[in-house]
Amino acid sequence: MMHGLLHAEGSHGMHDGLSEWLIGVFGEAGRFLDEVFLHALIDTAKVILFLFLTYLALEIIEHRATDKARRLMARAGGFGPLIAGAVGAVPQCGFSAVAANFYTGRVITLGALVAAFLSTSDEMLPVLLSENVGVGKILTIIIYKTAVGILVGFLIDLVLRLLGRGRPEVNIDEICDGECHCEAGIVPSAIRHTLSVTLYIFVVTLLINSLFFFVGEDRLSGLAVELPVISHFLSAVFGLIPNCAASVALTRLAMSGVISTGSMISGLLSGAGVGLLVLFRMNKHPRENAVILLILVLSGTLFGFLFDLLPFFSLA
Repeated sequence: MMHGLLHAEGSHGMHDGLSEWLIGVFGEAGRFLDEVFLHALIDTAKVILFLFLTYLALEIIEHRATDKARRLMARAGGFGPLIAGAVGAVPQCGFSAVAANFYTGRVITLGALVAAFLSTSDEMLPVLLSENVGVGKILTIIIYKTAVGILVGFLIDLVLRLLGRGRPEVNIDEICDGECHCEAGIVPSAIRHTLSVTLYIFVVTLLINSLFFFVGEDRLSGLAVELPVISHFLSAVFGLIPNCAASVALTRLAMSGVISTGSMISGLLSGAGVGLLVLFRMNKHPRENAVILLILVLSGTLFGFLFDLLPFFSLA
């Protein structure tokens, strides 16, 4: 299921040829290299450019932006959830990594971060398109997820303002804590940050792929359906796995009728791809990260359940 859905159309044949060669030469060890190592390499490679451009932008802001410019950027954050939710709807997991980095530097608000995470769809769109699902249904899902992200994002920012916390000061220096090489220049510093986070993403993805390989994707995805009464919650928890296999599995299960479309939505809402990995790597506030996870799970559970109340909508 996971195999074959990770590739862009142009590289599909080349990757399949390499997979066949690995399996033909190394047998079961070759299949492990393909499904664990090679897929981890591909998943990581997808976000390198996004990471580099993000850190480059952050370095430029840190070195070049005046205090006035920073204040203007902070005040412009009122529409953050709207912009982040809309951008997050684009089927590219790199945007969630960008959002995590900008939040760590307090360039965007918590609401904007959550909006981007909730609207991110990872591999859902390619799977639905490959199965010839109607455009109307696809747009309904994307618009629903984006609307949920924007709504929850604005609510979070509103609550924080009512609590007197408001928008935090821009603090891009926080990203540099313990590993800043700013004296080397903007580009070298951006490259060092990119390499550091890329290595972290690759190692974690390698571990997750190993889990899927040895335990089995079907067995892991079955956790989302063994207790139908709380299937939305289980799907939301399952969606937290920072791997495209989670979104592929949830979409496939919904299309086969094993879980409801709303349960799929629950997992897709909570799933933020590599954005979660970047958040945990760069944000130095564990409790804050835990709260963000809780928000994702609760939002996914609630709005996935509400989606199932929509009449006459099913992917099965």
